[in-house]
Amino acid sequence: MTTRRSFLRQGLLAAGGVLIPSSSFANFILSGNKKVIVIGAGFSGLAAACKFDPRKFDVTVLERQNSIGGRVFSHTMKNDLIIELGAEWVGNSHQRILTLCDEMKLKLDTNQMDTHILYNGIYSPPKKSHFSKEWDAKFDQLLEDYRNFSDEDKELLDKMDWWRYLVNNGCKGRDLDLRELFDSTDFGESIRQVSANSALSEYFENITEEGRKNHTNNQMDQKIVGGNRRLADKLSERLGGKRILLNHTVTRIEQGDKVKVFCANGKVFEADKVICTLPTFALKKIDWKPGLPENKIEALNELQYCRINKHAMLFDKRFWKAENFDMVTDQLPHYFYHATQKQPGTSGVLISYSIGDKAAVIANQSHEVNFKSIQETLRPVFGDVKPNLLQQENYYWGNDDRSKGAYALYGPGQWFRIKPILKEPFLHTHFAGEHLADWQGFMEGAIMSGEEAAGEII
Repeated sequence: MTTRRSFLRQGLLAAGGVLIPSSSFANFILSGNKKVIVIGAGFSGLAAACKFDPRKFDVTVLERQNSIGGRVFSHTMKNDLIIELGAEWVGNSHQRILTLCDEMKLKLDTNQMDTHILYNGIYSPPKKSHFSKEWDAKFDQLLEDYRNFSDEDKELLDKMDWWRYLVNNGCKGRDLDLRELFDSTDFGESIRQVSANSALSEYFENITEEGRKNHTNNQMDQKIVGGNRRLADKLSERLGGKRILLNHTVTRIEQGDKVKVFCANGKVFEADKVICTLPTFALKKIDWKPGLPENKIEALNELQYCRINKHAMLFDKRFWKAENFDMVTDQLPHYFYHATQKQPGTSGVLISYSIGDKAAVIANQSHEVNFKSIQETLRPVFGDVKPNLLQQENYYWGNDDRSKGAYALYGPGQWFRIKPILKEPFLHTHFAGEHLADWQGFMEGAIMSGEEAAGEII
C-alpha cells in the first residue's frame, strides 16, 4: 500500500506525452483503432488523452464547459494582470508538470512567499519560523519518525484527525493556533476535518532536506508565466483540438460489449473504453447502466471537497512592497498573498484566500461588505487601503456546479478505505482525477492520475 504522496515510479508516468505527427494524420481514423472516450477536459483528461498513440487509438474528449482546463481558472484583471482563481501552485517536487512545461517551452517563475502573520492583534514580520523552538524541534522529529512508518502505522494514523495528532504530540497554545491557520490554507478546511496521515505525509513529501532544516516547504514554489491555463492549451494542441468536443454534458453511460456515452445535446458516442475524470459530484449525476457498485456509490457520497473562496483585489500600487508578500491572519479573510508577483507595472493584485466556514460566509456577502472586513484586517499593518482599490473579483468553489469544492478532502479513515474503491475501474470505465492521485489536490496529481488511467488501457 502506498503512502499518500508516494510517486508511482513507472516508465509510463516518467515518459512524456505522445506527440501527434501532424494535424492531417491526427484527424484520420484508422479502421480497427481502439476507440477511447475521455470525459472531462481538465488537466487529468487532457493528460490522459495525450498518452494514446493516434496510430492505435481514436480518442475523443467530451467537455461540458465551453472551455478546457477544468478547475484551472486563469483570469485577467484590468491592466492585463493575470491571476489564478483556481489551481495555482507548482512545487519543485512536482516533476511531471515541470517536465511538461519544459517540453512545451512554458516558462515558470519563482513564486515563493515570505510569510507575515497577524495573530491576536499582533503583527509579526517574516522570519525563519513563527513557531516556538520547542515545537519546531518536535515537528522535525515527527517528520523524521514518519520516514520509518509501516503501512500498518499509516493506516492507524489515517483514522485520527490532524488536530488530535498534533495535540497528542504536545502542540498547544499559540503553536496549535498557528498550525490551524497555516495548515487549513493547505487543506481548505479546519485541521479537525483532515486525516492525520494525509497531513503528515503531505508535509513529509513536500519538504526537502534543506527545507526541513529551514522550516520551509515547496508546495508554492512556481507558477506558469502567462497563467496555468497555458498548459491546458498546449496539451490541447498536442492532442489535436478537433478531438475535444466542448458543450457536451454526459448524461448516461451504457456498458455492454462496448460503451455508449449519451450527451445532453442528443449526441451519442460508442467506444471500447472510457476514462472518466470528473469530480465525484459531477460523476454521480451520470445515469450508469448497469448501475455503479454500491460500495462505489457510498464512497462517492462520502468524499467531501474543501470550500475555498478567492477574493481578488486590484490596487493601483503594491503597498505591501515585497513582491513575495503573503500574510496569515486569524481574521475572517484568513490569508493574503500577492498574486501578480513579477508581473510588470506598479499596480498589483492581493488575493484574500479563505477556507471552510469562513469561505461560505464570505461567499454570501457583497464586494462592499467583504472589502470592509478586508480593510479592517489590513489596517493595523498598512493603514487605509481603500483609496488604492481599483477592482474586485470573487470566486467561491463551494458553489461550483461541477465539484462543489476546490479539491478533494480526505477525512479521518478515508484515504486507505475509500480511495481504492473510487479508483477501481468499473467494466470498461477507468477513473482519474486529482482526488485519486498520490499528489492529491495539485495539478501534478491530476496529470499523473490521468496518465496512469491511460496506461491501464494501453
